[in-house]
Amino acid sequence: MKKRNSVVRLTFSYLTLIILAVCALYPALWVVVSSFRPGGSLYSKHFWPREWTFEHYIELFTSTQYTFGIWYLNTLKIACFTMVFSVILVTLSMYALSRFRFRGRKSMLTVMLILGMFPSFMSMIAIYIILLQVNLLDTHAAMILVYSAGAALGGFIVKGYYDTIPRSLDEAARIDGASHLQVFVKIMLPLSRPILTYVALTSFTGVWGDFIFARLVLRSKENMTVAVGMYELISSMQNSNFTMFAAGCVIIAIPITILFLFLQRFLVQGLTAGASKG
Repeated sequence: MKKRNSVVRLTFSYLTLIILAVCALYPALWVVVSSFRPGGSLYSKHFWPREWTFEHYIELFTSTQYTFGIWYLNTLKIACFTMVFSVILVTLSMYALSRFRFRGRKSMLTVMLILGMFPSFMSMIAIYIILLQVNLLDTHAAMILVYSAGAALGGFIVKGYYDTIPRSLDEAARIDGASHLQVFVKIMLPLSRPILTYVALTSFTGVWGDFIFARLVLRSKENMTVAVGMYELISSMQNSNFTMFAAGCVIIAIPITILFLFLQRFLVQGLTAGASKG
């Protein structure tokens, strides 16, 4: 009887996983297949196109109307700079909050925790006014500055990771004459590779797919990111080319997919280790 119940539970688990996999993979597969379908219509009688074409991919990079290549490079530049600055700011600030004891430390952590509970778009109007006053609207520098500064508010998982590293390592290095900077660079950073990978990956992917803030700040066509540019591609009836939109989605997904495939092991390590103690 127990063996039968075990088989039933196992069968039910596999069926559930198969259903979830189909629900997750079917939309992605549909977008990929649609990008190779001739024409620009969203609807098709057949799931698999009778004719396959690369014209949509070619037109994205050759057409002067869409400037997809410029949008792609803009997004890549903003995402890479944000990733670097976010890693620096988050690791330094969370290391200080984890390892040092100073006046106002608990109050700072409380304020950061409370601010992190509110959706980020609630500050959009204030950020817009500030950027307007300092003449940074429609610039990539504004995007990088706001993205990097906002990343520090979500650094509690990094602090939790640093809390799991024994303080005896710091004390031993300090006895040997190492400074705080040497302890951080030579001891903490090599041990923090999983959490650094997590911060870098989440910072990159968050910027890569963001639309709301990019739409608010970026106005000129040559400064747009891919999210805003792809919206402009289908936002009007004159430009409702959904198959070209699908081709752009496939190209946009390539860097994220590659990063997750190569960095998945470090991402899981960073999530599990950082969540064990806070």
